[in-house]
Amino acid sequence: MYGAIRTHLADELARLREEGLYKEERIITSPQGAEITVRGADGVQRRVVNFCANNYLGLAGDPVMAGAAAAAMEQRGYGYASVRFICGTSDVHRQLEGEIARFLGTDDTVLYAAAFDANGGVFEPLLGPEDAIVSDELNHASIIDGIRLCKARRYRYHHADPVDLRRQLQQARDDGTRFIIIATDGVFSMDGDIAPLPDIVALADEYDALVLVDDCHAHGYLGPHGGGTPDYWGLRDKVDIITGTLGKALGGASGGFVSGRQEIVDMLRQRSRPYLFSNTLAPAIAGASLKALEIVRDDPERRRRPLVLAERLRTRLKDAGFDLLPSETAIIAVMLYDEPTALEMASRLLERGVYVIGFAFPVVPRGKARIRVQVSAAHREDQIDAAADAFAAVAREMDLLG
Repeated sequence: MYGAIRTHLADELARLREEGLYKEERIITSPQGAEITVRGADGVQRRVVNFCANNYLGLAGDPVMAGAAAAAMEQRGYGYASVRFICGTSDVHRQLEGEIARFLGTDDTVLYAAAFDANGGVFEPLLGPEDAIVSDELNHASIIDGIRLCKARRYRYHHADPVDLRRQLQQARDDGTRFIIIATDGVFSMDGDIAPLPDIVALADEYDALVLVDDCHAHGYLGPHGGGTPDYWGLRDKVDIITGTLGKALGGASGGFVSGRQEIVDMLRQRSRPYLFSNTLAPAIAGASLKALEIVRDDPERRRRPLVLAERLRTRLKDAGFDLLPSETAIIAVMLYDEPTALEMASRLLERGVYVIGFAFPVVPRGKARIRVQVSAAHREDQIDAAADAFAAVAREMDLLG
């Protein structure tokens, strides 16, 4: 039985290797942080500076977070061995949901085992075949998959383009749709740019649509209070649904959430399949996430630091001659366009002690290969400068800067 498909899969894997698109996993043998220890394929362990983690606030390896997780586990155990609606809802879960809602300025929040599940489970309970979702073409894969699971009509607009968004909204109305949700990332993870939320909200008002923002790469550090894209634009009361994660700036572990209008959250508790049929969030993660929200609230310098350091690195890379996508976030997209070139450059940078990843198709479109650099509050200025020097040196070795 396995013979034919085995041959097919082996051929496909060989093709990926030949095209330079095969993704190798590197083994980390230390806590996550600005510096980590990585074991290579040769078995050698190297101490490197990490510029590819979603650890924007530097909390992932923070002993304070580990202590909060341990305390929660001591008080509530390792797990609840249940989904939420049977016997998996604890006081810590409800406390965390309430704190997230207060943090974001929403009515309520519902937790998920993963942010992918949050986006995967948000559309289907709310919309039917007579409804529509209008989605940015560069939205995260979890939004795309969530839309696929929903029976609503699908419309896609050009990335961050209000003119095309209006065109798609008008088409949806002309097609006789009942309810419309505009779905967008807040910060686009591969480009680092921020959604034009004022334009989106204005069009939502005009076309009587709801707005959903996936703010996984913004929560914790973007905006005056770290509340993400709506906070950044001063539009916290204008967004109907916010999806987010506890696995990036807010601790770096796992878990996701949907936060928003009360009736929407209530309906998700009743009908969202990933919520109903997945184990509840581990008490350790819930307890540590409460600590992360406390840190975000009380430490404005930590919130500001990744943005300041990212601008420092962005300036150095621009001055060296690199082509960067526009961004005001902690994400810097260094455009190399050619897939094997991006992967080779990342490999050479690792040899120089800078851990980054080259991104190629299908993660980004063909011909848009890049190295994504992510800056953390845990980085030091000298590490930022050393990374810029390493990029320039490798680019000269590869004759990339002309």
